[in-house]
Amino acid sequence: MKTSRWTAAAALAAVVLPLSACSLGEDTEAAASDCPWTADESVEGTVRIGYQKIPNGDVVVKDQKLLENCLPNATIEWNNFASGGDVVQAFGAGSIDIGLAGSSPSTKALSAPLSLPVKVIWIHDVIGEAESLVVRDGAATDIKGLKGKTIATPFGSTAHYSLLQAIADAGEDPADYKLINSEPEQIAPAWANGDIDAAWIWDPTLSELKKQGGTVILSSKDTAEAGKPTYDLGLASTSFIEENPKVLEAWAKAQDYAVEQILDDPDKAAESVAIEVGVSTDEAKAQFAGLTYLRAADQAGDDWLGKKLGTDLLGTAKFLLQQDGISAVAPAATYEDGVDASVAASAE
Repeated sequence: MKTSRWTAAAALAAVVLPLSACSLGEDTEAAASDCPWTADESVEGTVRIGYQKIPNGDVVVKDQKLLENCLPNATIEWNNFASGGDVVQAFGAGSIDIGLAGSSPSTKALSAPLSLPVKVIWIHDVIGEAESLVVRDGAATDIKGLKGKTIATPFGSTAHYSLLQAIADAGEDPADYKLINSEPEQIAPAWANGDIDAAWIWDPTLSELKKQGGTVILSSKDTAEAGKPTYDLGLASTSFIEENPKVLEAWAKAQDYAVEQILDDPDKAAESVAIEVGVSTDEAKAQFAGLTYLRAADQAGDDWLGKKLGTDLLGTAKFLLQQDGISAVAPAATYEDGVDASVAASAE
């Protein structure tokens, strides 16, 4: 981890209030009436959430103020992060309570040397074509053709994991590729300046590169079909889980409501995604097709949070160890225990 990022996260921790009594004041009664279910007015305090601009239910929850309306006497603080690695660092600094991170940074959080006291409580989405390897026209038609060329991706992200996995599956050595660490907002300018030949990245940057003539040659759907799935996950600190069950029940209900909207009323959901992610509503709806969204009842079963995800995180850890992404693979029980299905179950 870079010291500068830890310093930034620590600074954020200094300005974010701990969970303590406070009130939103005059609009409490009106806000509570906008909750899709009975609002819980007993919860007071500050809930600190780290989010990313990804077209899933999390930004729908944010834009439609579902938590603000359903927990009217609490203060909901939303903090935007560029990548899951930054979210994990914020957990390390103790500056957020709930956050979205991909399965690769989430695995790092559970593994040495970090071994953070966090648990996965939600699957925001199963990543498919929404994260892809896009190349400049003529640069290459397959992963082998990119040897010696510059490929940008946010290191430690699910996109980085998929890129390394695709190189390995092709029987190639990552050392033969010029991989550079670049945050999403840096990739489009680098592409426009001709500084990179390709990028494995997610929307909305992915769509922007395609508009500029980029061609997709591989996606995270391909690596998932090869047995290496990636996810966008909801994490929470273990202390917050233990101390705030009512908050997490409301949070899970809000997330489930947002997923239902994406699946059954995508036009409405796309309006929220467009505002939060910075794309058109048509682009937002198109991006939904690149991700798989799961309702709470499905997540809480053995196929996902109950069993499958812990196994997938263990597999991710084994790969990350080979790439020097972590210092050791923890026992299987660490990844199994690092997944908590009870929060999703509370939304059913």
